Amino acid sequence: MKKSSLFVTYNYEPHPRSDRDSLNGPPTVEQAAQELRGDSKVARFNRKVGLTVTMAVGTMWCAYIFTILAFISAPAAFSTGSPLIIIAWIAQTFLQLTLLPIIIVGQNIQAKAADLRAESTYKDAEAVLHEAIEIQRHLKAQDKLIAQIIQHLERK
Repeated sequence: MKKSSLFVTYNYEPHPRSDRDSLNGPPTVEQAAQELRGDSKVARFNRKVGLTVTMAVGTMWCAYIFTILAFISAPAAFSTGSPLIIIAWIAQTFLQLTLLPIIIVGQNIQAKAADLRAESTYKDAEAVLHEAIEIQRHLKAQDKLIAQIIQHLERK
């Protein structure tokens, strides 16, 4: 009886991104900012100032302060009786001063939710990668057993 190998082993070649050692977690705001603006001293300073101002202005306390500030000029605008001045005060002073920090607060909340979703997605992907690696180990073990069974059958 001619011996033929019916069993062909599968060579698993992992995708470069599936290397568990290269997993670094989801990108951070700082990493994204660095890619956008570079890493010079000026760029780092500008990022720090921009983030500090955004964090200060993007609070409801700042919205309250800006609202009070806007209302300080309200009597002067309304005392003119001019619809144009009153509308300009509403649009350019009140709305802009109060809505800016409120919008930033909302964006900060949305950004935090996006960060949490990204972290959750990353953890899910990491779990799927772990399961895929375990499946590859399981298949490799089965391949060895199948090869032994075929060798045993070919000997008979």
